[in-house]
Amino acid sequence: MALVQVNFISRSLLRTVTINAIIPVDKIGVEKTSDKPFKTLYLLHGIFGNYTDWVTGTRIQRWAEKHNLAVIMPSGENKFYVDHPDSMDNFSTFIGEELVEVTRRLFPLSDKREDTYIAGLSMGGYGALTNGLKYYQTFGYIAGLSSALVLDDAIHSVNDPKLPPISQRSYYESQFGDLDQLKGSEMDYEALARRLASHPQDFPKIFMACGTEDFLYQVNVAYRDFLKQQGAEVTFMEGPGGHDWDFWDTYILKVLEWLPLDDESEGMNSGHVSV
Repeated sequence: MALVQVNFISRSLLRTVTINAIIPVDKIGVEKTSDKPFKTLYLLHGIFGNYTDWVTGTRIQRWAEKHNLAVIMPSGENKFYVDHPDSMDNFSTFIGEELVEVTRRLFPLSDKREDTYIAGLSMGGYGALTNGLKYYQTFGYIAGLSSALVLDDAIHSVNDPKLPPISQRSYYESQFGDLDQLKGSEMDYEALARRLASHPQDFPKIFMACGTEDFLYQVNVAYRDFLKQQGAEVTFMEGPGGHDWDFWDTYILKVLEWLPLDDESEGMNSGHVSV
């Protein structure tokens, strides 16, 4: 199994970016080897985080190897994984197009929709849901943990020195632009779902989870119900927990158990290690 750090120049972001990639090659003690490409999870961090978060905060590396799953972890800064064309911070294009293209050239990853997944926590849950629905022809499965479904908060926000910086209207405007134009845009997770409602067979399968003590619990429940009304197939889990790594470490494993992954006894042998 390899944990690889990759630097490359992004055309969507006009700068060098860094990603972590878990590639479960050369597993010791596997019963059989395979040369088929890996199923792949694009895994997004939350606000204040970066490409290292999932490796340091959870046991994703161990579980990816067990489930024969490649995991690609980019940095989204604090940009909510949406496009910011005025500043060339086009994170939606980066996640939904460029990152998939680049990593498929670099690693032996499947190019099939049914083998390509996107997930995230908090801000990354928002990014996974919006980009998974926007790029539904690329991603067959979406998972959001404690997703930051905050568009209503953004639209009704005010500038108040008593509020935290990330609750200020000025912050939301820096992320989403003109808040009066937010509804119905490609940043609106409800609008994206409505677009698929007329052909619900194209919905990716969706997994959502949120802790019952999480401040985002009610908006996640509401969006689950909304998705089902639009014809999406949604698996929803909840349990005791807040907005923290204890919850995300537990539920990212449940995401992997929900995904249609390979026989864990399989592995890819590069020929470097005798298995």
